[in-house]
Amino acid sequence: MIQLRLRSECDRSLSPFVVRISNGARQCRDDATLIFEKLGVLNYRAEHTEFCIRDVAPKDIAGDVLLIDPRRQIAHRLIRARSRHNTFLITEQCDQRCLMCSQPPKEHHQDMFEHFLSAARLAPLGAQIGLSGGEPLLHKQALFNFIDAAWTTRDDLSFHILTNGQHFDEGDLPWLRSHRAQLLWGVPIYSADAAIHDEIVGKPGAFAQLSGNFSLLGLAGAALELRTVVMKQNVSGLPDLADFITRYLPFAATWAIMQMERIGYGRMNWSHCFFDSSKEFTDLGAAIDLMSARRQSVVLYNFPLCTIPPVFRNLAAQSISDWKQKYLPECESCSTRIRCAGFFEWYREEDGFMGIHPQ
Repeated sequence: MIQLRLRSECDRSLSPFVVRISNGARQCRDDATLIFEKLGVLNYRAEHTEFCIRDVAPKDIAGDVLLIDPRRQIAHRLIRARSRHNTFLITEQCDQRCLMCSQPPKEHHQDMFEHFLSAARLAPLGAQIGLSGGEPLLHKQALFNFIDAAWTTRDDLSFHILTNGQHFDEGDLPWLRSHRAQLLWGVPIYSADAAIHDEIVGKPGAFAQLSGNFSLLGLAGAALELRTVVMKQNVSGLPDLADFITRYLPFAATWAIMQMERIGYGRMNWSHCFFDSSKEFTDLGAAIDLMSARRQSVVLYNFPLCTIPPVFRNLAAQSISDWKQKYLPECESCSTRIRCAGFFEWYREEDGFMGIHPQ
């Protein structure tokens, strides 16, 4: 698993600061250059201080944007220059308690927007940055201000924002309309049955609020990615959900059907919720066929290719972030590995897919 936090050494009296690891000569004041390497310790010079990074090769962090935390002696890799999977965790607070949540909510919020803004300004040209939580829109005005500030100097950036969709209102329409070209909103919907959706997210009335806010996003012309985690609780209703989407959300750019991640609440509720698509794909297939017949896009996230019938494998994306992706020993001989999403680092064979087999 790729480490997103690296051991660092720095003057503990300093406040946290953001730097970009230079590939050579410094290009701006926030670049840090390698002074020397000794016994696995990389020594860098930034504008006002020096710091060390341990247990990583210089080539592996060249171009990366780091948040150096002197008090904790940790370097957070906010942006990895060679990765498509860069996400800022806006907050760990959330007003829902989803059964399969991989990032269980916390009450405390630490405002990191100042550091995120510094990091965004150092991102590679044309980068898309994910903004996630928790629920980012619990801090909506600060989030909007961050995006506006980032675009004042980096209008080449785009953002993929994961939100439960509960916190839009009509006052947001002008802002949403003016920013629709470079924002993709990832919003979950788990069932066309309000009671099932509300049960899954642990919030009465969530479906009703979400339905109204989908209308706002449609009026704004926002780019919308619908997200549905397939579980025992909702799999039989996926064809009905496909029908709902094509009738009432035809403006959605795509529908992402996702497999569970065995971490957080997902680990706690795994036996209660995990649906083995390698053994049964009938309802999933019916939902996909309906979407295709009505010419609306659908994609499969977090599905190893061998858990999908061959006719649907072209819809599978390599969606698992590289820092938490792994393959099983039997994958070594598989001819489709190069285009397969693989498995989450915390996946367990003993209670996972029962139909895994090399292709």
